Amino acid sequence: MTDIFNEVDEEVRREQLKKLWERYGTLVIAACVLVVVAVGGWRGYEWWQTKKAAEAGAAFEQAASLAEAGRHQEAEAAFGKLASGGTAGYRVLARLREAAEFASTDRSAAVKAYDQIASDGGGGQAIRDLANLRAGYLLVDGSSYADMLARLEPLTAPDRAFRYSARELLALSAWKTGDMSAARKWTDMIITDPQTPPAARSRAQVLSELITASGKG
Repeated sequence: MTDIFNEVDEEVRREQLKKLWERYGTLVIAACVLVVVAVGGWRGYEWWQTKKAAEAGAAFEQAASLAEAGRHQEAEAAFGKLASGGTAGYRVLARLREAAEFASTDRSAAVKAYDQIASDGGGGQAIRDLANLRAGYLLVDGSSYADMLARLEPLTAPDRAFRYSARELLALSAWKTGDMSAARKWTDMIITDPQTPPAARSRAQVLSELITASGKG
């Protein structure tokens, strides 16, 4: 008797499954196809991204080789091409290197390129700070301390990656322009900060001694 009930139950289940398949089978197949297509598309995208990154890496190395060989105009063109058409990471690196290449022939163009990077909201804070700092190195000999302060003071905050270099550059700018009080302020900040790298502290101590010897700071 139990076997009969089991057979009846099995027949009912088969009938229910048949009805479910007739109603939803097409949707199940479509869902499976979508999953396969999605997985295949993602794998294809990953492959494409890897390929593009490899191509950008090779192009960056080639441009760097041109720069090292002193072929600056060709290097500028190569970095410029990569800056506009490379992958995201290499675009940033290429823009920085392109600006560095400009510095060897046209300082104003280099500063302009660095300023464009620094004002680009798409770059990270560290990249923007680095661009501002590099522009500062190009400007320190001819700019007023006030201009250098406006550019670099935000970089001196305790949470900024290039704070030590920015402080050192401001100390140098103040000293060059004869503002010994400001120069003393920055050298003291560098020397008393326990996290200042040893080389930067040593340079600040030398500058501090020069300020003292001048009798104005």
